Amino acid sequence: METLDWIVVAAYFCVLALMALWVIRQGKNTSDDYFLASHSLGWFIVGASIFASNIGSEHLVGLAGSGATDGVAMAHYELHAWCLLVLGWVLVPFYARSRVFTMPQFLERRFSPASRYVLSIISLIAYVVTKIAVGIFAGGIVFSVLLPELNFAGLDSFWIGSLIVLAFTGLYTTLGGFRAVAYTEALQTLILIVGSALVTYYGLQKLGGWEELRVTLGSDKFNLWKPLVPPGVVGTWAPVEIVDDAGKIVRQAWYFNGNYPWLGMLFCAPIIGLWYWCTDQYIVQRALGAHNETEARRGSIFAAFLKLLPVFIFIVPGMICFALITKNQATPIEGLDFSEMADASGKITESGAAFPMMVKNLLPAGVRGIVVAGLLSALMSSLAGVFNACSTLFTIDLYSKFKPHASESQLVRIGRTATIMMVLIGLAWIPVIKGSKGLYDYLQGVQGYLAPPIFVVFFLGIFWKRLNGAGCLAALIVGFAMGVFRLAIDTVPKVYSDFQYAEGSFFWIVNKIYFQYFSLLIFIVSALVMIIVSHMTREPDYQQISGLTYGAVTEEDRRKTRESWSTVDVIGSVLVMVLILAAYLYFRG
Repeated sequence: METLDWIVVAAYFCVLALMALWVIRQGKNTSDDYFLASHSLGWFIVGASIFASNIGSEHLVGLAGSGATDGVAMAHYELHAWCLLVLGWVLVPFYARSRVFTMPQFLERRFSPASRYVLSIISLIAYVVTKIAVGIFAGGIVFSVLLPELNFAGLDSFWIGSLIVLAFTGLYTTLGGFRAVAYTEALQTLILIVGSALVTYYGLQKLGGWEELRVTLGSDKFNLWKPLVPPGVVGTWAPVEIVDDAGKIVRQAWYFNGNYPWLGMLFCAPIIGLWYWCTDQYIVQRALGAHNETEARRGSIFAAFLKLLPVFIFIVPGMICFALITKNQATPIEGLDFSEMADASGKITESGAAFPMMVKNLLPAGVRGIVVAGLLSALMSSLAGVFNACSTLFTIDLYSKFKPHASESQLVRIGRTATIMMVLIGLAWIPVIKGSKGLYDYLQGVQGYLAPPIFVVFFLGIFWKRLNGAGCLAALIVGFAMGVFRLAIDTVPKVYSDFQYAEGSFFWIVNKIYFQYFSLLIFIVSALVMIIVSHMTREPDYQQISGLTYGAVTEEDRRKTRESWSTVDVIGSVLVMVLILAAYLYFRG
């Protein structure tokens, strides 16, 4: 980092602070404003805020690292932009009618108060072990690579960076609430896209262009459809044996592009995607804050367009990084030093450093400052979104139920206190993430354990009016228990590196089941439990759930929804689907 870079970063913080201050001054000290910006957001702010919240640390650090090790394999998750169309066209009408603050609150109206409490607790736990801890951890990685010599009061650059990101983000989020989060995220989206695109541009320039990237990496890294075929294995779509460092077979599976089984990607990835984009408070809160159903839907469609970008501005830079390391092994390239993420033979040792290493090695002064501002934008927007989501869930779903007569100012104060507590818990979880194979692998694994029961109760609940509160509660409890059990089994060896389960034992078997397959098991069990329990108990009150499930939608509801969209919305949605199909056709190796 040179002086010009610091000037650019300082300018970014100044602009962000001024915008946050302006937004804070526009706000009101009410729960509706603090948690949903008084339902005042237009489609551009909704879409940009959804994108900025999603594109956080796990993308800049983890997704680029995945590109360096696995090529375009993880693009499957990024091409889930179609899930945002499901949000806009299928879920938004139900959410708009309910006028709720939170997703658990919607479950209460559709099912029962008990399901609301359970989902609130599940969501808060999920935010701690995924979004908060991962965001803090990735912020530390960025600082440790860009400013390795930084040291203060016994803290290295990793922890200093984590604490700086936390302090500034927590400040404006706590003071300004959801309105400050949404508007600052719109600015951060622009900085993030421009900065990340510059990394791709300069990386391709240094490498020699797109075709040189394809030649250096080979077709496998560009193939979303090819299964893993290890050396010496003959065949294409055959189950392959996965061995450990000692040559012992640890599992056998049908594998998809390197590390991901194609059956898991086909069936599990959409479950996680639909849970995340359509039912997670962290994302859906932006749609809930929209002015009306039209703005919420158009914001979702706009976010779907933006969601197509990460393949080229995060995965591709990681692939370029690996290509440069490969070329540097054959013929040293002046000015390149990737020793912090690869050993002398060119083997990747720290994939999470791929994006910041590209920034450090390739970008000229000034441009580097823009990209660092983009890095910080992603880290801060992601954390700001989850801070506000946590405070909303805790305050509206838990505290206000026990203190129904609390004043508006009390609710806002409790929301701020809840944010601080979640941050402290997230800090304590960082050592677990450090023991994971990769940041993005860690995130997908945890989401795979926690998402299925939530997906089941929302989607089955909306499409099947016969399902009731008893079935919903049973599915949540059973599915969540299975997910926490697997998470605990996985966590112990990561915290205690010398600990290993006895080979052939029950815990060893559970630990060795691939996470996507275990996720599918949770999904199947949760769905069966919900259906069976619902049919063993009495039917729900259809008058009470009017407008909250397809079987109970009135003609007036249908008329209002039809009036909320036009031909422009249809064309935009079709174009998103065409672009997704084009990406799948292109990445065929």
